[in-house]
Amino acid sequence: MSNGDIAGFMNNLADDVTWTFFGSHRFAGTFKGKEELVAKLFAPLGEVLDGGIKVQIESMTAEGDRVVLEARGEAKTKSGQRYDNSYCIVVTVRNGKVAQVREYLDSELVTAVFRK
Repeated sequence: MSNGDIAGFMNNLADDVTWTFFGSHRFAGTFKGKEELVAKLFAPLGEVLDGGIKVQIESMTAEGDRVVLEARGEAKTKSGQRYDNSYCIVVTVRNGKVAQVREYLDSELVTAVFRK
């Protein structure tokens, strides 16, 4: 999605994907299905960010149907504030599609930039 290909990104998700954010911030909890993911995560991010988050994968480990990624994200809000976060993302793949995502990040930074 870093290259702006949202349609391609969404095509790689299972229709019933679950995406869980851990922590105590605006996006904490589990989103179920593509529609909820778009409505409750991607749309609000798009309202605040100028151009989305550029994600750089720093390491990746795969075993069976599970992939664990360490990544850095860089972005800027429409008001010019930096949003540079670190992520640990655990992905489960089913039938060639992303079925489950569990994402760990800096909750305080999310709250500072996106408010609760």
